[in-house]
Amino acid sequence: MSELALRPASFTRDALVMVARCVRLSRRTVDALIMSLVLPVMLMLLFVYLFGGAIETGGEYVQYVVPGVILLSAGFGAAQTAVSVAQDLKGGIIDRFRTMDIGGAAVLSGHVAASVARNVISTVVVFGVALVIGFRPSATFTQWVAAAGVLLAFMFAISWLSAAMGLLARNPEAAAGFTFFVAFLPYPSSAFVPVQTMPTWLHGFANHQPVTPVIETVRGHLLDLPVGTHVWSALAWCAGILAASVVLSAVLFRRRTA
Repeated sequence: MSELALRPASFTRDALVMVARCVRLSRRTVDALIMSLVLPVMLMLLFVYLFGGAIETGGEYVQYVVPGVILLSAGFGAAQTAVSVAQDLKGGIIDRFRTMDIGGAAVLSGHVAASVARNVISTVVVFGVALVIGFRPSATFTQWVAAAGVLLAFMFAISWLSAAMGLLARNPEAAAGFTFFVAFLPYPSSAFVPVQTMPTWLHGFANHQPVTPVIETVRGHLLDLPVGTHVWSALAWCAGILAASVVLSAVLFRRRTA
């Protein structure tokens, strides 16, 4: 049976214990937590006040860039999960959990839940700063719920992907390299500039990578703009990333803890 196989009688209890553990660990790594909050805010201020005047988006740049910064913030927060998982493997705590009959699904679920919690806090902070510097959403209640749902789906999927990368990495330092990948992906998308302003050869990748439909969906809902098929593309990407990451995590966990 897979190490990630769910045991209905004990999985919920074990998962809650692991969530509480990972939340406590997040509170102790204050420097990483502060960086995940401060860096996205600094990037937003950088783009709005230094580059915003030179970027044409058909309106105020702060209205355009905030959804992209929120996605960037989620990526930074999720990347820390890879490091945490790699540290658990290297430190031997996973072996101790196995002797207590705690399954891999519970262990990784704790890391993922803590990642989502960090991302929610980071999103609230970024959004609060955005309101102060002039971001003015015009969403209805239903659009707010839809935007939040897509964001949570993205955070959940990217956190599981990060957990898989933590299992794949041989040490926490290598896992930290995942941060670069996650931080880079929003740039060749519609996060900071419209795709049509990019070189023609880049349009295909920018339009068909996972970040662009998520951003367009969140932006459309928050600013009361048409989202078209972006919402379905965003949900499909999130579901695909989640499914692939969970399966990959199961395989990697079994191999790394055999």
